[in-house]
Amino acid sequence: QVQLVESGGGLVQPGGSLRLSCAASGRILSINAMGWYRQAPGKQRELVATITSGGSTTYADSVKGRFTISRDNAKNEVYLQMNSLKPEDTAVYYCNAADVKVPTFRYLDVWGQGTLVTVSS
Repeated sequence: QVQLVESGGGLVQPGGSLRLSCAASGRILSINAMGWYRQAPGKQRELVATITSGGSTTYADSVKGRFTISRDNAKNEVYLQMNSLKPEDTAVYYCNAADVKVPTFRYLDVWGQGTLVTVSS
């Protein structure tokens, strides 16, 4: 079994910062890519940022220049540093691990339970 657990969400004022963390656990041999997605009230889930095991990153246009994704391959952890937060960033943020290689030689796609980020004054 592979599990992702997010942490770091909470209430922050506009212009503030938060750092989200996601830890993957289980019999993991490798993870190709990890990322963050979010779902705002009344909206569809959208990609926020992704990072490969080699360090290549991609960001949604709405967060470029404000958010930074990083990962620790040895710990199977991924982070999202969020700066200059705006009310429109309010959403449940979900961690994702894609192409998770396990000892059964299967590749899994795993999602965390989500952590709520609320940006409000």
